[in-house]
Amino acid sequence: MSGAEGGIVQFDNVGLRYGTNREVLSDVSFSLFPGRFYFLTGASGAGKTSLLRLLYLAQRPSRGGIRMFRQDVITLPRGRLPQFRRRIGTVFQDFRLVPHLSAFDNVALPLRISGMGEEALRKPVEDMLRWVGLDERAHARPETMSGGEQQRCAIARAVIARPEVLVADEPTGNVDPEMALKLLRLFESLNRLGTTVVVATHDVHLLRKVPDSLILRLDKGRLSDPTGALRYPPKREANPA
Repeated sequence: MSGAEGGIVQFDNVGLRYGTNREVLSDVSFSLFPGRFYFLTGASGAGKTSLLRLLYLAQRPSRGGIRMFRQDVITLPRGRLPQFRRRIGTVFQDFRLVPHLSAFDNVALPLRISGMGEEALRKPVEDMLRWVGLDERAHARPETMSGGEQQRCAIARAVIARPEVLVADEPTGNVDPEMALKLLRLFESLNRLGTTVVVATHDVHLLRKVPDSLILRLDKGRLSDPTGALRYPPKREANPA
């Protein structure tokens, strides 16, 4: 389960409450394994966004243990958190693009923060914009872009640095079904390159669109396991005599 060898992320009996309110997550235990594609689903208010906040290290749990990349992140000094966050790409519901920056500069931001020079970053950013279909909108600012264009720009920014884990919160919630499928194919492409992908969605139709995806379902803050995601990979059986 959560302590399974090889997991890139492990949650052990995690609970989360805000202030003195009741827990929004209770006894949550699971592992995420490298190169797998996960859907996190559940009704509105089930705790999906809270769980994602723990995954991208914006929130510490009230109890329980979390390990990421073989490190205990509960006791991790705050000064080391940025180093871990650079290994995690995040796509937010509200995009969070920098309004005064162009699409090119928004996508280039993670590379600039990491210290990459302008000459070195130009080609990967141009390639990424082409990959998400925004090569002709490189100089556009967010206010002039459609919702789908902003979403694709946010995805490009999240994946430009080739994160080990990608976390996406309702990434298809603001686009039409055709665009939703295109965005999902982008996540699949990244997953095939080795990134562990976690997509939170309430759209049950998307769950059938990715072969071999695993489903984590939240119900009132508790996790269930309809596809055996918590048991992946299965234990190896002893060789027969």
